[in-house]
Amino acid sequence: MRVLLPALLALLASDVVLAQSVADTSRFQPLPLPAPNVYRTAAGRPGPQYWQQRVDYRLAAELDTAANVLHGQGTITYRNNSPDALPYLWLYLDQNICAPGSITATLNQPPLVFQDAVFDFGCRGFAGGITLEHVRSGGRDLPYQVYGTTMKLPLPAALAPGGTVELDVAWRFPIPEYGAGRMGRDGALYEIAWWYPRLAVYDDVRGWNTDPYIGAGEFYLEYGSFDVQLTVPASFLVTATGALQNPETVLTQTQRDRLTRALAGTEPVAIVTAAEAGKPVTRPARGGRLTWSFHADDVRDFAFAAGNELRWDAAGYDGILIQTFYRPRADKWSEGIRMARHSIEFFSKAWYRYPYPHATTVEGPIEGMEYPMLTFVPSNVGREDLYWVLMHEFGHEWYPMVVGSNERLYPWMDEGFNSFIDLYASADYFRGTAYGDTVADMPLHLYPQHALSGEEQPLSTRPVESKDLFWTAYRKPSLMLKVLREEVLGPERFDAAFRDYTATWAYKHPTPADFFRLMGDASGMQLDWFWRDWIYTTARLDQAVAAVREREDGTHVLLENRGTMLLPAELALTYADGKTETVKLPIEMWNLGSHFAYRIPPGRTVVGAKLDPRGVLPDTDRRNNEWRRTP
Repeated sequence: MRVLLPALLALLASDVVLAQSVADTSRFQPLPLPAPNVYRTAAGRPGPQYWQQRVDYRLAAELDTAANVLHGQGTITYRNNSPDALPYLWLYLDQNICAPGSITATLNQPPLVFQDAVFDFGCRGFAGGITLEHVRSGGRDLPYQVYGTTMKLPLPAALAPGGTVELDVAWRFPIPEYGAGRMGRDGALYEIAWWYPRLAVYDDVRGWNTDPYIGAGEFYLEYGSFDVQLTVPASFLVTATGALQNPETVLTQTQRDRLTRALAGTEPVAIVTAAEAGKPVTRPARGGRLTWSFHADDVRDFAFAAGNELRWDAAGYDGILIQTFYRPRADKWSEGIRMARHSIEFFSKAWYRYPYPHATTVEGPIEGMEYPMLTFVPSNVGREDLYWVLMHEFGHEWYPMVVGSNERLYPWMDEGFNSFIDLYASADYFRGTAYGDTVADMPLHLYPQHALSGEEQPLSTRPVESKDLFWTAYRKPSLMLKVLREEVLGPERFDAAFRDYTATWAYKHPTPADFFRLMGDASGMQLDWFWRDWIYTTARLDQAVAAVREREDGTHVLLENRGTMLLPAELALTYADGKTETVKLPIEMWNLGSHFAYRIPPGRTVVGAKLDPRGVLPDTDRRNNEWRRTP
């Protein structure tokens, strides 16, 4: 036995290597995901010891419209729910993207083109940046180090698990006209966001998430409550994240009565009419300044808009106040309130009920940006484009405002998921029109011009490294999920799983692995092959009808997968007697490799065979999709 043991061990080792090599070549091999643990389960759900941090903000800001400067102060309460002691905190000072010498200012990268829209993720030469007046805790000044848009804040003593720390902060910054395409001002209209020091996320996956903000990557934030007071000129109207706490102070009795009527009904109500916009009659005070007070729970951010010449429409849906604010010259916005109400109702019924007291959109200079309960939408667009942008920004209330994924790393999980649900909302709003009947096919039609061999990047590419963010973050993920819903799982199976994912990870921080696992677990289908092709590679589909052969056991339709992407097949058959049938072949057809023979029993003569007869798959070579019997 001593003589044979080395040889036996070598043989066993070779068998293991052989088994591994066979497994590694399988197109259905599992993805190399992080091992499940007590925080995140193998079913893609929060584990028994899942935790995440909580941050509550009590803030006050004053808008200096003469100098275009915002002055802020407040208290930030940070609760450490992690099992780790934290010797320091990391915060974001996002306004430093506009500071001279910032990464964005230094690189001066060209704007990104999103079809007809141009997004400049810079500040267009504006010399801005945030000035910290003090950072204190327990009455003591704390030392800090600022690195561009991030700040390291050492604590006097490590914050123990379960402990809390209160930070007293004061700051100011000049308001840019165009703040990285996400906030700014236009005359007397201010759309203000990322205006206060914000805590970075500390999670069980990466620890502190301190990826710098340079424009293309958006945000990843903790949930908590906000109590905010905003002081502005008395002539201004203000709308913001959160419910207004002092309407009797800042609104007229007429406006309060109209709001009550709007919330109780379904038809739009003009809270401030076109004739009233900008007139003294719309304000309870003629001069000086007013302070607006807002409160919000279970949100990850706070933004606001203020202006002195705004129309204001409102409507109710299921106890939710839906609002639009727009300048009188934005003539296309008269339909905006109906578009807004449709969006909130459609998404609520389709995926997850809108959880906040109001949903508000503001017309202004920003191309399109989302914050909890509040979105910024441009005015210079046509009717279809206005609905798309308005609806798209509202769709972000679900992804990532409720389902808090990491936008800085995985834009396909927020922009992509949102763009996917947008397809169905837009088709519903415009149903019965040429646009409504075709808008859901838009991502597929864009495939040939964006999915260029040798140039396309995987969806897993970080947004700051993406050369075609329009495709990798928005349109291709929406195509991916549409194909998964309609061609792989089917609507009933997909919808139940996607709703499950949304509800399970509401107000939490899912990762790609959590999404993959939950969708597989809830649908009952192993989908690693699908995610690998669509997210981690630039695999391309090429299904082909190779031949049709008459055999003793019937007719064999020989199909081939000549590309690098796996998908099920749909085969349309035409017989000599004129009859037709369409067969849906599941993904298991490729279990034995890239060749598959579909067998038809004897007695029927096939004269035509066509793959993907509806043209719904991104097949890169349709010339080989069809076979016809020649006379």
